[in-house]
Amino acid sequence: MSKNTKPATSGVRMSDRIKNMTDANLLLTITIVVFFAMYIGAIVFQGKGFLKPQTFFNILNANAALIILACGMSLVMITGGIDISVGGVTALVSMCCAVYLDYHGGSVFGSMLIAIGIGLAFGLVQGYLVAYLDIQPFIVSLAGMFFARGMTTIVNTNPFNVVNEDFVALKSTRITVPGLGSVNKVGEYVNAYIEIGVVVALLVVVVMFCVLRWTKLGRAFYAVGGNTQSSLMLGINVKRTKFYSHLICSLLAGIGGYVYFLHVGSGAASHASGAEMNAIASSIIGGTMLTGGVGNIIGTFFGVLSLSTIQNIVSSAGLDQAWWTGITIAAMLCLFLVVQSVVIARKKTGTKTKK
Repeated sequence: MSKNTKPATSGVRMSDRIKNMTDANLLLTITIVVFFAMYIGAIVFQGKGFLKPQTFFNILNANAALIILACGMSLVMITGGIDISVGGVTALVSMCCAVYLDYHGGSVFGSMLIAIGIGLAFGLVQGYLVAYLDIQPFIVSLAGMFFARGMTTIVNTNPFNVVNEDFVALKSTRITVPGLGSVNKVGEYVNAYIEIGVVVALLVVVVMFCVLRWTKLGRAFYAVGGNTQSSLMLGINVKRTKFYSHLICSLLAGIGGYVYFLHVGSGAASHASGAEMNAIASSIIGGTMLTGGVGNIIGTFFGVLSLSTIQNIVSSAGLDQAWWTGITIAAMLCLFLVVQSVVIARKKTGTKTKK
């Protein structure tokens, strides 16, 4: 009897743990499990390419800017808003910095200030319109997206590669990751590396995680997204909190735009096309709820990795057509939206049971 009792007890304990998990932790756990399941599946079914550490680092190198954009998007979504201008801001930053460096003999430091300035300008205007004039964030950021794309073509219509020596040197900088290299086809050992943008992206993830978890402002973001009326009763300045969320999101879009610029090394009106949708998708996959009040920056980070991994898997399978990637991303989004619906239903059921 005692042998049969122990598994039942442990099963009950496991179910109790799942029930007692917060929505954010449950969604985070699901995201991490899905990512590792996909990556391990890719290693098993698609050869040894995914076993090489550089394959994983290449995902980070290619998506450092998206990680930063998704962090800003998650912040806005946690407060119950949305910002679809981040892709346009990224393209505008790339073009302005490229023109400044090549056509006006600018410095790398000056181009960084331009990127931050553009992000702050969009954040101040959009944040004010959303928070203090109570205009829907979708409409405001839609106007911001059109404005940024239009300004990009006004700055310069022709795509071109930047040849500024200081910038090219910075772009070509690689940070070696010791002990994680691999042997190439010639038999030579090649060190694994990451780009500077990855370091910036990881710093943004850490800072945003700390802000949301341990600061008064971070708790205010969650409170406003969860229930605006309750936030007002608690003495939280709702308008100021929404303003800060859009300001930080656009500032991160400026930083992400420069990281994107560092990766591609060129200016073009078509840059970062669809980046805002990828940022939203990564946030949802990472466990940020569209209803607001729930989200985790670590989950967003794994959301970007999951999105990029599924794209690599589709490409490695020989399905290079764009629609296959779109179909797989749509399927993944639907899966995580269903998971979010289940979590919401679980929360409502728990509330009724307590009553």
